[in-house]
Amino acid sequence: MNDNRSKDIHQYLTFKLADESYAVNVANIKEVLMIPKITKVPRMPDFMSGIINLRGTVVPILDLCKKFGIGETRMTPETGIIVTEITKREKDGSESELVIGVFSEMVQKVISIEPKEIEPPPKIGVAIDTDFIVGMGHVENEFIIILDINKILTGYELQALQNGAEGGEAVAVASEGDSGELSEGQED
Repeated sequence: MNDNRSKDIHQYLTFKLADESYAVNVANIKEVLMIPKITKVPRMPDFMSGIINLRGTVVPILDLCKKFGIGETRMTPETGIIVTEITKREKDGSESELVIGVFSEMVQKVISIEPKEIEPPPKIGVAIDTDFIVGMGHVENEFIIILDINKILTGYELQALQNGAEGGEAVAVASEGDSGELSEGQED
């Protein structure tokens, strides 16, 4: 999905992770699933829980809690998978789509958040990568962390996932040397 289109859409799917509210632009969402059988793949990065078969397509499953360093997603009857499309920019400037699923402890609802209700990501003063945070949506006296799903994974991690999804190869090594990697959308 083109980034420009998602910027024009002000609707977000809200969900819970580690007792905090998060949101992803609906333009990036394909569907929401109950948890199917997840196949573990050897040497997958810690934050990748495995893969699922979605109507014949291999879909990697990402645990955002692990990726964000806030624990592990709690598995309850309300836990689901949000299937998203990530736009990957190639070195030649072209774009390709990669479908990934992310765990949600509880999918909430689709809400509208206008740009004037979104504050910039917090500046903490230390070297913390917040490029994947669009901003903090202020809704009903609560902050909702709005994620840019296209920037959750580094370019290196995206390439490893894409290679694994397309070629049936083991999706490995994405977490090796993870620090200092460029965010998706930056020059390699």
